[in-house]
Amino acid sequence: MLRHEFQPGRLVAGAVLILAAVLYAGDAGGAWETPWFVMVPVVTGGLCLAGAVAFLTGRIRRRRVPSAPGPDTPA
Repeated sequence: MLRHEFQPGRLVAGAVLILAAVLYAGDAGGAWETPWFVMVPVVTGGLCLAGAVAFLTGRIRRRRVPSAPGPDTPA
């Protein structure tokens, strides 16, 4: 049993921000060289992708959810 509703938009946003943190940590640790301007498209593109995923999954869920039973439908 799930404790909360699965939200793929938040999953994508979290994955992108973890990627940005790993890139910064690798640069700070000296493992590789990451230019500062690489983070702008990574973070903004990832957040836009997360917003699009959240929007699309919300539309799909609204379409699948059955309407509440009316007074004429038997319980």
